[in-house]
Amino acid sequence: MARIQTLAGEWFEPELPNRLLKIAGDIRDAGGRAFLVGGWVRDALLGKACRDYDIEVYDMAQDALVPILSKYGRTNLVGKAFGVIHLAMKGLSLDFSFPRTESKVGYGHRGFVVHTDEKLSFREAALRRDFTINAMGMELPELTLCDPYDGIGDLKTHTLRHVGPAFAEDSLRILRGVQFASRFECTLAPETVELCRTLSLDDLSVERLFEEFKKWLLKPGRPSLGLRAFLDIRLNEYFPEIRPFEGSWEALGGILDKMAELRDSNEGGLAPLTDAQKMEFAFAALLAGSAGTSLKFLERITNEVHLLKVVPPLLETFCTLDPAIVHDAPALRRLAVKLGGLKLLCLLVKCAPRGFYACESTGGTDFATTQNSNFATAQNSDFATLQNTDFAAALWDSAAKYGLLESAPQPFLTGKMLLDLGLKPGKQLGEIIKASFELQLDGKITSAEEAIAWARGVI
Repeated sequence: MARIQTLAGEWFEPELPNRLLKIAGDIRDAGGRAFLVGGWVRDALLGKACRDYDIEVYDMAQDALVPILSKYGRTNLVGKAFGVIHLAMKGLSLDFSFPRTESKVGYGHRGFVVHTDEKLSFREAALRRDFTINAMGMELPELTLCDPYDGIGDLKTHTLRHVGPAFAEDSLRILRGVQFASRFECTLAPETVELCRTLSLDDLSVERLFEEFKKWLLKPGRPSLGLRAFLDIRLNEYFPEIRPFEGSWEALGGILDKMAELRDSNEGGLAPLTDAQKMEFAFAALLAGSAGTSLKFLERITNEVHLLKVVPPLLETFCTLDPAIVHDAPALRRLAVKLGGLKLLCLLVKCAPRGFYACESTGGTDFATTQNSNFATAQNSDFATLQNTDFAAALWDSAAKYGLLESAPQPFLTGKMLLDLGLKPGKQLGEIIKASFELQLDGKITSAEEAIAWARGVI
């Protein structure tokens, strides 16, 4: 098995299916050349395992390749215009494509004319790629590197540099630059920044926009570097709803990186966040300084109902949260009802810079006088006990104490219970359940038995 020397100087033996190596040998015997291309090469040089095999075949026509592939499994020409042959084998599927050029002739990502040409050189074919780090190939079976645009040099210096003028033909590449900056801890080359600033995102669908934002915020990496690229390109002018946190983009970057740290952790030994919760947490972090415009932004980039419902009220609470609440069980319970549980709020508070909440020591800055808060008149609080403690930890502990992290309280009293007590269906059932639930949130009713006993007294 061939080995690769990674950028760190270590020898790495990538996982390659034997059937792929045999196919590559057959292609070579027939006069062709097979290259692994794109993300697989980049990841292998970083020492990362990758099973996303994209194979580009040179010096061989489609009609000559199909019989070779058919010996190994079922073939299907899935994109005749793009020259892509899908090979389905037991336990393995592979896509084989041909070198091609692309010409922009219309609006949107479908407005391209594609020309396949097996006689193109690797250098010529790679001109259609977005960034140099994605324009490398490794010839099979030896894994000989082909790097016509010094992608390995840019990978070493953590630089995102566009390959050539064709970059401008797909405006999605602007946002790809943002998410790649985060995932691979890169900065954009100055000439790439300048080119991106000349492009518009107006031709992109909501779905394509949303996918790139998700990759930025949800894939492993440093999302603060994605934010830096976002600002370098001046995408904050295109998305003015995304605002700095307390006037600081640096603070927002810190929140994003803390979010990435907490997103996949098993915080407090609780169940991991669901995929939906991770998404809600990530977009709330991005919009931590944008409570008033969060809904407008989300409506521009997604149709995900749960994001539209969860993120705006979560941010509203995050920005107006009174630290006195850690001593106020009824208020915590009501907040959990509003948000469907307090876990995301607690995680978001953990991301806030120290000093954002008045109870935290700020080295001399009195945030209580600068924040819109009711700190001075808060009830059931003892701020002295919070002055030098971690508010985020105190909030988490209080929410955990009352069982409010994972879910919100549910009424003990139900309609069936009231019917069993002889009450007839009608408006009164809802009113009694609501009144009972308020007492439950206040801590005055602590069980279903107590709720039934209370109901007997008011019927």
